[in-house]
Amino acid sequence: MSTVREMRWQDIDELVDLDRELFGHEAWSQQTWWAELAGRPQRQYRVVTDDHGILGYAGVDCPGDVADVMTIAVQPRGRGSGLATELVTWMRETAAGSGAEALLLEVRADNVAARKLYDRNGFEQISVRRGYYQPEGVDAIIMRALLNGADGGSHE
Repeated sequence: MSTVREMRWQDIDELVDLDRELFGHEAWSQQTWWAELAGRPQRQYRVVTDDHGILGYAGVDCPGDVADVMTIAVQPRGRGSGLATELVTWMRETAAGSGAEALLLEVRADNVAARKLYDRNGFEQISVRRGYYQPEGVDAIIMRALLNGADGGSHE
């Protein structure tokens, strides 16, 4: 059984360890997590917990017409359960509820599973940042999901 709740300051130590396990040298530091949580209410974060601790988490920044996915991750033991889709849905709904017309994210070009998740959830590729992820030089794929019936067309 899992519980979805707002991320708390008390989660930071566990998040640092989990982020390091999942993202290696790209993991967020303790200082980054503190800064992210201090960005509320514009930045919102959720965690999903089970009997063993944090199972997954996600964060979204909603400053205006365009919102940004800050992070999303699911522990290996939670993969294949629909949890990632649940977190993406929460981010879309949160961004739309804040008045955003679009939700943007960047994903490593070599992260095939994440790209498929985003494709299934209405994101489309809009650009590429060549060699963005260092030191490997992996491209970042920029993706966008339109929200609230936004169609990307002109407002005439």
